[in-house]
Amino acid sequence: MAITSANQLELLQTAEAVAREKMIDPDLVIQAMEDSLARAAKSRYGAEMDIRVAIDRKTGRARFTRVRTVVEDDGVENYQAQVTVAQAKPYLADPKVGDEIIDEVPPVDLGRIAAQSAKQVILQKVREAERDRQYEEFKDRKGSIINGVVKREEYGNIIVDIGRGEAILRRNEKIGRESYRPNDRIRAYIKDVRREARGPQVFLSRTDPQFMAELFKMEVPEIYDGIIEIKAVARDPGSRAKIAVISYDNSIDPVGACVGMRGSRVQAVVGELQGEKIDIIPWNEDQATFLVNALQPAEVSKVVIDEEANRIEVVVPDEQLSLAIGRRGQNVRLASQLTGLDIDILTEAEESSRRQAEFAERTKLFVDALDLDEFFAQLLVAEGFTSLEEVAYVDLDELLSIEGVDEGTASELQARARDQIEEQNRKALEAAKALGVEDSLFAFEGLTPQMIEALANDGVKTLEDFATCADWELAGGWTTVNGQRVKDEGILEKFDMSLEEAQQLVMTARIQLGWVDPSELPGAVVEDEDDTDEEAEG
Repeated sequence: MAITSANQLELLQTAEAVAREKMIDPDLVIQAMEDSLARAAKSRYGAEMDIRVAIDRKTGRARFTRVRTVVEDDGVENYQAQVTVAQAKPYLADPKVGDEIIDEVPPVDLGRIAAQSAKQVILQKVREAERDRQYEEFKDRKGSIINGVVKREEYGNIIVDIGRGEAILRRNEKIGRESYRPNDRIRAYIKDVRREARGPQVFLSRTDPQFMAELFKMEVPEIYDGIIEIKAVARDPGSRAKIAVISYDNSIDPVGACVGMRGSRVQAVVGELQGEKIDIIPWNEDQATFLVNALQPAEVSKVVIDEEANRIEVVVPDEQLSLAIGRRGQNVRLASQLTGLDIDILTEAEESSRRQAEFAERTKLFVDALDLDEFFAQLLVAEGFTSLEEVAYVDLDELLSIEGVDEGTASELQARARDQIEEQNRKALEAAKALGVEDSLFAFEGLTPQMIEALANDGVKTLEDFATCADWELAGGWTTVNGQRVKDEGILEKFDMSLEEAQQLVMTARIQLGWVDPSELPGAVVEDEDDTDEEAEG
């Protein structure tokens, strides 16, 4: 394959034909040809030479040139592609470092091996250009629905023809046991578009919750127009789903609009999702009300929210328990996903038993610690007292408000509670010292003796040990494992320590140890400026 006048125009014709077939810029194909011819020329003239090829876009003539770059006298590393300033003077009038000497060389006659190599380079460049074109076309369509045609199946994954490229629907992104044959029409959600060296770059899904949301947007004009908004979606693909909607127009019922006349709108979505049952729920800003809606069709007696732990406790009538939980826990699981809260479901009998157990436990605490009779201890618990600290340090008037308690009794109660706390502190300090706690931790403000004992039992015995703790290790927290929220028990959680308090204590310890510069903390400069202003005013 010699590059002669006979096949110069053929190069341009080939480039245009390939560009049309692959739907890419013809100039990219010509650049690929230039690279392949330059590589072939290097195999003829020498790999160390800088050989470049330029194909004229009008005539198709390929011009082969050798390029040498001017470098410093001591900077020559490749004598075939670099020259010094002195060596360049015969070729350039006033050579400077960085200038290039360009000499035209005879075109090469490509042998069989060189021609094959050139072909591979062209094909590779064309594939890269094709993939770049596909990525640029679909990157902005992420999060939308696309229609395609099934091309083939590979190990359970479906390869889909989406017009100007291919996409993949992975096995775990299909609904249930649905199967497809070549040439079947398929509708899916574009979950991700990524640059990949090989294989499809467009990743589809039919199980993603947003697939259902986009289907509703297509079926319900009010959602498309923004009158109704989908606030949350939770799915058990192929089985059941819950979708929370809100209307910004008081005259439009969001649930009714999504259901449609005789259920036409929701049935269109159900049909696409292989018969997946859909609960359409009105969204509400009040978490408790929203959760009651989300647990439908079960009835809820009472809701208790723990905002700090992001958990919610739901009490239902005994006969409603199985309905609230659902088959294999499906109903409560979907409600949890929809609200973003962990949900504990109790029957009224279970809640009553638990409260009785808590009441008995606190009564026993006051009987044993304060040497009270059971009736008086029960009276304290009934008034809302839950710990010795509350009795010891509460305002005296709160104790006096209890029927039958005079000032002398209230003072005696507080004295007993303080004595008991001091005794517990003494025992905790002795236990902590026996475990080897260092003075640096005892001297640290913000930790009670019982806290120090709990830390020591967990191996935290120095201020350095404490400073390396994470806030959640102290106060507890939640971790998501395989889609389920798992409780992380905190060392100091039983002392009602919050995450914010844990963060403050750990940061204070790090500052004391010199690990953190307080001036670099957020707000430090502002505080300094405030101090300066106060001094100036003084």
